[in-house]
Amino acid sequence: MAVFHNLRVTLEMIKWEHSIFALPFALCGAMLAASGIPTGHQLLWIVIAMISGRSAAMAFNRLADVSIDAANPRTRTRALPAGHLSPAFVAAFVIVSCAIFILAAAQLNRLTLWLSPVALAVLLLYSYTKRFTLWSHLVLGFALGIAPAAAWIAVRGTLNPRILILTAAVTFWVAGFDILYACQDFQFDRDAGLHSIPRYVGIHRSLWIARVFHLIMLLLLIALIPAFALGKLAVAGVVAVTLLLLYEHSLVKADDLSKLNAAFFTMNGVISVVFAVFVAADLLLRR
Repeated sequence: MAVFHNLRVTLEMIKWEHSIFALPFALCGAMLAASGIPTGHQLLWIVIAMISGRSAAMAFNRLADVSIDAANPRTRTRALPAGHLSPAFVAAFVIVSCAIFILAAAQLNRLTLWLSPVALAVLLLYSYTKRFTLWSHLVLGFALGIAPAAAWIAVRGTLNPRILILTAAVTFWVAGFDILYACQDFQFDRDAGLHSIPRYVGIHRSLWIARVFHLIMLLLLIALIPAFALGKLAVAGVVAVTLLLLYEHSLVKADDLSKLNAAFFTMNGVISVVFAVFVAADLLLRR
C-alpha cells in the first residue's frame, strides 16, 4: 500500500535509527533519577517519547528545509526535494509524531505533560535557527540536551539542578559534532546566505571549535561524577568517551572530510551507548 511505502521512505528520510544519539543519555537521566533502573512503565514511555519527539523534529526539519535541500547538491536527492514524498504526507507524519509525544508525556506525570509543548517548540523551531544565527549548532545541542532533564522529570516529577550538568554536556557534545557535520556545507552556506560556524571561520578553525566544545563536554561529565557520587565505573566511562572522541576527531581533517559520515553517525552512536552502559553498571553495582 502507498501509505506503508510512504511511511518506510519517511523513516529512511529521518534516519529514525539515529535516535540512538540522544536516547542513551535520556536513559542516563532516568537511571540517575531512579538511582538505578526506573519502572518498566517509565522506561517504555520515555523511549516512546524520545523516538516520537526526534521523528517529529527530523521530519519537520526536512519540511522546513525542502527548498534549501533542493538547491544543495549534497541533499537534493532526499525524499522531499526528489519528489519521493509529498509535503502533505510528511506534515501528517509530523502531526502524528507530535501527538504520540504528548500522549507519552501524559502517561508519565503531570509535569511532563505540561512541559511537552515547550519541548516540542525547542525540537521543531531549531530548524529555522540557521537562517539567522551561527550558533544554531548549540540550539540543536540543547534540543537533544534536554533529554536527560526530561527523563529525570519523567521519573521524579520534579527537576533537580544536578541533572542540568548532563544537559549541558549533551548540548556541547551535539554542538561539537554538528559543527563537524556542517563543514561539508560551508561553501553552500556562504552562497545560500545560511549561518553556521564553518561559514564564518572556515573548516580549519571550525575543527578546533568542535574540539573545544567536546573538551567542555568531558569536563562536564567529570563534574557529573561527584554531583551524583558515582564510582570507578563511571570514571571509566568518561575515559572511554575521551578515547572515542579522540578517535572521532582523528577521522576528520581540514583537507579531508571523506570520513565525516563515519565520525558523525557511527562514533557518536557508540559514544552515547558506551557512556550509558558504564553509568548503568555503576548505579546497579552501588545498589
